[in-house]
Amino acid sequence: MVEDGGEEEAEGESGEMPAATAAPPLQRCNGFLTGKEAAGGGRAAPAGGEEQPAAPAAPAAPAAAEAEAMLPTGAGRVETRLSRRRLAVLAVFSCYSLVNAFQWIQYSILSNVFAVFYGVSFTQIDWLSMVYMVAYVPLILPATWLLDARGLRLTALLGSGLNALGAWLKCGSLAPQRYPLTLAAQAVCAVAQVFILGLPSRIASVWFGPTEVSTACAVAVLGNQLGTAIGFLLPPVLVPNTPNDIDLMAHNISIMFYGTAIVSTLLFFLTGVVFEEKPKYPPSHSQAVLLTKPPEDYSYKQSITNLFKNTPFVLLLISYGIMTGTFYSVSTLLNQMIVTHYEGEEVNAGRIGLTLVVAGMVGSIICGLWLDYTKTYKQTTLIVYILSFVGLLVFTFTLDLGYLIVVFVTGGVLGFFMTGYLPLGFEFAVEITYPESEGTSSGLLNASAQIFGILFTLVQGKLTTDYSPRAGNLFLCAWIFVGIILTALIKSDLRRHIVNSGIVNVDVKAVSGDSVI
Repeated sequence: MVEDGGEEEAEGESGEMPAATAAPPLQRCNGFLTGKEAAGGGRAAPAGGEEQPAAPAAPAAPAAAEAEAMLPTGAGRVETRLSRRRLAVLAVFSCYSLVNAFQWIQYSILSNVFAVFYGVSFTQIDWLSMVYMVAYVPLILPATWLLDARGLRLTALLGSGLNALGAWLKCGSLAPQRYPLTLAAQAVCAVAQVFILGLPSRIASVWFGPTEVSTACAVAVLGNQLGTAIGFLLPPVLVPNTPNDIDLMAHNISIMFYGTAIVSTLLFFLTGVVFEEKPKYPPSHSQAVLLTKPPEDYSYKQSITNLFKNTPFVLLLISYGIMTGTFYSVSTLLNQMIVTHYEGEEVNAGRIGLTLVVAGMVGSIICGLWLDYTKTYKQTTLIVYILSFVGLLVFTFTLDLGYLIVVFVTGGVLGFFMTGYLPLGFEFAVEITYPESEGTSSGLLNASAQIFGILFTLVQGKLTTDYSPRAGNLFLCAWIFVGIILTALIKSDLRRHIVNSGIVNVDVKAVSGDSVI
């Protein structure tokens, strides 16, 4: 493990950020004011400590007009480097995010086993999964405030620590009639999730360069998806259904619970060793200019207010909630849809779910690589949205044909595009809301997804039960069509990309809600 010390060899790209010469009037831009002129007659101290004269800035492109309004005077030239530690940070985060997702799905995939073991109804077992969504919505604002106010390292330690604590509490519920304890343990894991789901875009922005930031975000999201996939696959192998031998069932469950607890604890300690607040050198120009922002001037309330005043972000917030909520609903009700048309195919229903998630993991990586290469955020997001709509229509009208292999194929295609949309939404939000906190924007996106997921699951479940799976899926298709329209209306204002491209140099300072413009 390489520390970010002065002896560390720079990896990847490094560069210097040019400065601007003329100061525009103070203007508010996304909750931040332009920086004050540096002391010393417009000269600023760079990272090396020597003062350099400010160089004239190139004229801003028309698309950068709003970002140019944030230009400071006399900004220094800042060195950017990539730290080798960034790969370890990404790997450790992806692993403990994986374990958290595994703990979410491990009950649902064994609902009949746990219902017998704890002597409760299937509805009570369902709540062991639903608690993840219920806990997220009220806790996301405090969690994003903590991320902004106390930083990345503390938030990561809370997420991995609570994940391990919940896993160990489950080990105490290895006996019938201890359902309340296992529910409390799962609630702890649900709280841990709140400190996990909002971190991919923050980790990518703080640690990775502009040519790899979208791929890094996709890999971070991939960890959670991989945990769900393993959760579909591994628990049925570890805990076969033995309703006539409760002692054997308890032994098998203990292997899963203790194994998860040991891995979670190891990852907690690795988080403490690997995670740092930020690298010694900023990885990109957009991060370099944020270093000039005085922490004491930051206003979390103002940041939230400005995000909701940002029309493109509000449109993305709704469209992201629709798409991801649809994915949650389809995943939750997949078993019910499959067995309606293919009686006795519960095992294959689980395999179709695995196919859907694995295909989505591939989609996430491909979409991340594509964004890093092209920076076509809106176009890619819109195309993926349209293809998801087409995929759901095909899935809906081929579900009852009687050919299970067709369902495998259409489910995989649907998962590829729907799950591939997740990193797209995170990165697009960071672009159009820069320099607001990545954790806040992604946290709000996840909250929207949870709300839509709960509503869609309830309505689609009712339509599926009372009418047919086709009725429930057509309900979701109608909402995705609305999402396409909303996505088409989003203005593609790539503020972070403008800064990283060197078109403008942004020095931002947070302002409180009562600042005078």
